[in-house]
Parts: sequence; structure tokens; C-alpha cells
Amino acid sequence: MSLRLVMLGTGSFALSTFQGLYETSHEIVGLVTQPDRTGRGHHKHVNLMKELANEYETPVFQPVKANDPESLGRLREFNADLFVTAAYGQILSAELLSIPKIGAINVHASLLPKYRGAAPIQFAIINGETETGITIFRIEPKLDAGPILGVVRTDIGKKETYGKLQDRLAELAVPLTCKVVDDLAAGTAQESVQDASLVSRAPRLKKTDGMIPWQKSSRLVGCHIRGVQPWPKPSTVLHAGDAALRLLVLDVDSSDHVVIGEPGTIEVVDRTRLFVKTQEGSVEVLSLQPEGKRPMSPAEFLNGKTISAGDRFEIPAELT
Repeated sequence: MSLRLVMLGTGSFALSTFQGLYETSHEIVGLVTQPDRTGRGHHKHVNLMKELANEYETPVFQPVKANDPESLGRLREFNADLFVTAAYGQILSAELLSIPKIGAINVHASLLPKYRGAAPIQFAIINGETETGITIFRIEPKLDAGPILGVVRTDIGKKETYGKLQDRLAELAVPLTCKVVDDLAAGTAQESVQDASLVSRAPRLKKTDGMIPWQKSSRLVGCHIRGVQPWPKPSTVLHAGDAALRLLVLDVDSSDHVVIGEPGTIEVVDRTRLFVKTQEGSVEVLSLQPEGKRPMSPAEFLNGKTISAGDRFEIPAELT
């Protein structure tokens, strides 16, 4: 049985699944994606989902509010059997979810019920998880709480950033999503209820969430730095004498080197190596980027910057 599908999604994570669905026996009758955005200089951001739909001559609908009565009327016109969503960016109402004949499913980048919310990939890395994956579930009005239809697991690489892991998960999602759609079409899909006792949250990150928590363990400092790249970026403030310099710390390794002082205290060794005290042990900085400059090694940075005893990186206020 071939289903009439409407895809709801925006951004690079959803693109692979959208492309994969075109290669199935099912018919994509519409794309629902966020309205076009205008950035600095009045340049429009390229919506790759919309471009792909145009290639296949698929109708595109870009409502500001998908749950408005006018939007619901337009969605009904698609006469869809199934809605497939991935990183769409709007909460879907019960009325909207009742439109497709066999419901709506979502492609979620965590092992539900862990990390329900808008930033599951980031929080999995930040919290030091060693495994994550893709979960396909049937959408219900409660956030990411519907029954599970399919799961694929994968290890998180020791140096894998949020951006790299997102790209890899996007590819892993394709065969799983296509299988779930096939199973729903055949009436053979198996559902399992999420265990509410295992629920954890992954709310949308703010720019300030990039600030590096030097007061955490060395391992979690490294996890945080990976989990906020490429956004909101792993930032800190260097307090050197009376001056303050904002910069990014892009890569660190946990270290047994002993740094005396409070978390955030800096020690320079041989004018080429830079260590920072954490809650336990220290980390060695491997790459950093002063504000307005290119990424550089500690040796390059220290060639133009003097670090003295007592200089430190700032601890975010919420951790003090």
C-alpha cells in the first residue's frame, strides 16, 4: 500500500529523511516548512527543504502558525495518510494531528524517553552520554511522549561535536524512518509505550549556555565544549590583570597536570602549553579563538599574550 505523505521539517537534520522518503514507493504530496527568514544585509537564508521540494515539484506550505484555522484548512487539502515530522520547530495541536488518516510520526534525535525537547543531541553530549540514537514515535499532544515505533542506537565519539553527531544521526534516521512508514502502510508496525520514570529534558539552548563550566569535572568540561559546537559556541572570558578578553575554547583534553587554585585558574608550561583547573584535575587547551580572530594553538596565542599567576577563566554565574 502506498501512502500519501506530508513532510513537516526545517533545516539540515530533516533534509536526509525528506530525500530518503522520495526514494520509497510512497507519494510525498506536500512539504510544510518554516517561513523564509531574512538575515543580516537582507539576505534570505536558503531553505534546503524547500529547494528539494521544488526539484520534485512538490507543493510547499510555509505557515507562520501551523495550528491557525487557515493553516489547518490548507493541511486538510493535502488529503494525507501520514504526516512525517523532523525538526519542524512548531508544537502541533491535537486538531492538526487528527488531520492525517493514520496520524503523525516524528524523527527524534535521542533514545526516548531520554532528552525530550528541542536540543537532544546537545544535551546528550553535554551530559557525558556515551550512546545516543534516533527514535521514531507516534506524535501525541504531550511533548515527545507518544509510543515508540522504531529505534536505532549509535556510540558517541570521544571527540564528536554536536554538529558532527547531528550530521551522522540525520543519515541514520533515513532507513529507520522509511521502514516505519512501510510498516505503518502494511499494518505491521509495533508500538511500545515510553517509560515515564526515565524521562529527561533537553530544552532549547540559549546563547549564554555556551559559557564553559570550569567548575565541573574535567570530563564534563570537555563534553560541554563539544556539545555546544557549532552553536551556541564554547565561550569563556579570560581575566588577565585588569583586562578581560572573550574567547572560544574549541578543543581540550583531560589532564593529570596539577594546577593550584580555584576552578578556572590558568597555568602556562614552557610558553607553549596551557592548562586550566577544573573541579577535579585539569584540562589542557588544544585550540582556542580570541574574539575577532582565527582559531589558533596555545603556542600561537601565548606568543602574543602574557599569562601571569592568578589569571583565570571566568566561572558562569549560575555555577558559583
